[in-house]
Amino acid sequence: MSIFLSENSKVIVQGMTGSEGSKHTRRMLASGTAIVGGVTPGKGGQSADFDGRAIPVFDSVSEAIAQTAADVTVIFVPPKFAKSAVIEAVDAGIGLAVVITEGIPIHDSTAFWAHAQGSLTRIIGPNCPGVISPGRSNAGIIPANIAGKGRIGLVSKSGTLTYQMMYELRDIGFSTAVGIGGDPVIGTTHIDCLAAFEADPDTEAIVMIGEIGGDAEERAADFIAANLTKPVVGYVAGFTAPEGKTMGHAGAIVSGSSGTAQAKKEALEAAGVRVGRTPSETAQLMRELVGSSSG
Repeated sequence: MSIFLSENSKVIVQGMTGSEGSKHTRRMLASGTAIVGGVTPGKGGQSADFDGRAIPVFDSVSEAIAQTAADVTVIFVPPKFAKSAVIEAVDAGIGLAVVITEGIPIHDSTAFWAHAQGSLTRIIGPNCPGVISPGRSNAGIIPANIAGKGRIGLVSKSGTLTYQMMYELRDIGFSTAVGIGGDPVIGTTHIDCLAAFEADPDTEAIVMIGEIGGDAEERAADFIAANLTKPVVGYVAGFTAPEGKTMGHAGAIVSGSSGTAQAKKEALEAAGVRVGRTPSETAQLMRELVGSSSG
């Protein structure tokens, strides 16, 4: 089992013929992802060659779904076109939209998030590395060779720390790793992923990576305390951030004591989560919970 993404997922790439879309389509194909088409308006009927494999290009998401039965889209379009690309995917009824694009105006992200409410579409991102179920499918830019299939679920605000944690725990492996993105407005949240991992029989324990700013980690702590039976270990990026320093992610905004790494650590620990002060210490806490032998 895995969450959100499996070996049966049929993936299309919006923006596949652009430089980023093309590069990462090649990487996703190499990792075994079932990419069934691309979407570039005006290029419908053409195909794109990836190492001798021709992938059809469609003018619209709805056309791609009709022709391929795609249920996942990965979006690599430039920021100014991202809102319309996501709304198009939602209106076409795609099940999962992974929005890789960074630099999308918050107003646009808010608009497509609101548009998706009550729809069939789960949005992951924006400004995220995507989701990978190792050995099954990879939708996004997470390197496929850093960890294999295993028993840990990972949800992270930070792309870089997603990669580091997967590498640190590569001997145990992952059911699914989800990079939810660090923007102030995102689709899928820590809580959404925690609930999905709790329901997944092949996920034994969960790593949750947050960062300073906002209150998402505090809300996740409340959810963990009330709903989770599986063990969770956590890490909050930003313990060493100087006071008043603006961090890289737009969501990393601290006001007063609210949103600090220490406040988040205390909230998580009160919910029974073991929290490391470094990524390596966090990985060691997980290793102590589940052991290092593959299951």
